[in-house]
Order: sequence, then structure tokens, then C-alpha cells
Amino acid sequence: MPRLDDTRARRLVWIALAATLVIVVAVALWKLRFGPGSAAGLPVYGDVPPFALVERDGRAVTSASLTGQVWIADFIFTRCGGMCPGLTTTMAALMRRLARDGGGDVRAVTITVDPAHDDPAALSRYAERYGADPARWLFLTGEHDAIERLVRDGFRLSIAELPPGEREGSPEPITHSDRFVLVDRYLRIRGYYHGTDPESVAQLETDVARLAQAR
Repeated sequence: MPRLDDTRARRLVWIALAATLVIVVAVALWKLRFGPGSAAGLPVYGDVPPFALVERDGRAVTSASLTGQVWIADFIFTRCGGMCPGLTTTMAALMRRLARDGGGDVRAVTITVDPAHDDPAALSRYAERYGADPARWLFLTGEHDAIERLVRDGFRLSIAELPPGEREGSPEPITHSDRFVLVDRYLRIRGYYHGTDPESVAQLETDVARLAQAR
């Protein structure tokens, strides 16, 4: 049987190396997308960055303190006359259903986008209005710039204040996303859901159950 010439042999080696590299990259991407603790079919959109905020009872809450838990983030402000009351009502109903259906260890994390007004006392009054269980539902405030960075760069959602002249008299002087954000035990973002859309919230509930069962 004739021997392959050196050029052809080298070409076959490079082809084999390239095929191996493709497989390695594909496996790495799969692990990144569906790594430990993942639920099949739920993508990874990114990681929640480190943060340190203040809960309505005055204690510090950090991203590290939420590690190991499945949680749902949303964004509101207490003087909002637009969609915020509806979002909080929807979250309250969702948390009740999760507690009833065995998802009592899933937490809600509501972050104000109006920290200049929403101090812990204001958030406490707001939370009481919706019957929020402090053991399962956090309401967080903090420095304006830190929250803005967390919303925009961490959760990749929109936030903006109306300019003077438009702000006064508007039911929503701060515009922000209506999304609920599903976060896994590894602080990875696993889904975005419109809190104003019942079908999207129903999908969130399904995904929460799947993610809560994954280890």
C-alpha cells in the first residue's frame, strides 16, 4: 500500500486537529449554557454581578447572600402610578401560588428604581400593602448609581428618568422594564418574562418549578 506524501499527511493532521477543536469549543459552549444546576431548555443569559443593597428592615443584602437560591427579580418604585402596582400584585399572587405548590423556597427580590425616595421605611410600608412575607420576598434600595448599573449592566434592562418638565404630573416619572427575571442558584440569569402578560407569567411559573428541581 503506497505511503501518503508528507503534504497530504500534514493536511489530514490539521483537519483532525480542526475537527477536535470544533468539538471542544462546542462542548465548552454547551457547558457554559447548560452548566451545573441548569434546567434543560433554559438558556443562560448572563451572570448577576456582585451587588450590596439594603433591605426594608435595614439589613444589608448582597448577591453572595442569594447564592444557592432560586429567585425572581423585578423593578418598581413606590410612588409609581403606572404599571408598578400591577407588577407587585402579580408577584404577590405568584409567590402565593409557589408556596401552595411546593415552591416555598423560591424568593422574590424587588428592587426600587427610585432610591432617592424609596428608603427602607417607604419600602416597608409598600411591602405591607401587598402582604409580602419578609422571609421570602425582599425589597431592596441603595445608592442611585449602583442600582442604575445593576439594572442596566447586570440585568440588561432599561431604566430612565423623564426630563424636567415631563416628570412633573407623570404617573411614571421613571421609565423601566416590566420584566420579571429568573435567577438560578449560581446567580445566572435564566429567563425574562413580561410581568404584565399573564401568558409570560405562566411560563415563568413553569420555568421556576423546573429550575427549583435542578441541582
